Amino acid sequence: MSLLNSYSIAHLVLWFVAGRFTRMGWAAFLVLSIGWEFLELLLPFEFALESTGNKLADLVVNVVGFALGRRFRSARPRGPQ
Repeated sequence: MSLLNSYSIAHLVLWFVAGRFTRMGWAAFLVLSIGWEFLELLLPFEFALESTGNKLADLVVNVVGFALGRRFRSARPRGPQ
């Protein structure tokens, strides 16, 4: 099993959108991101069965996606002054 998979792209896109289009801060992001990875340990579904390395890679991808989304949010025009 590789560290990155098709769900990694979904993680990147999801957290990019959250970072870009919401006012979510880093604390809420970390709680949701890490919380979901812990919740997956308890879920009886095949998509949740991942190696520890893949779980850590998911967290890295989440941080990259959220950080990129926030960067693009701060770069957008603010409207007429």
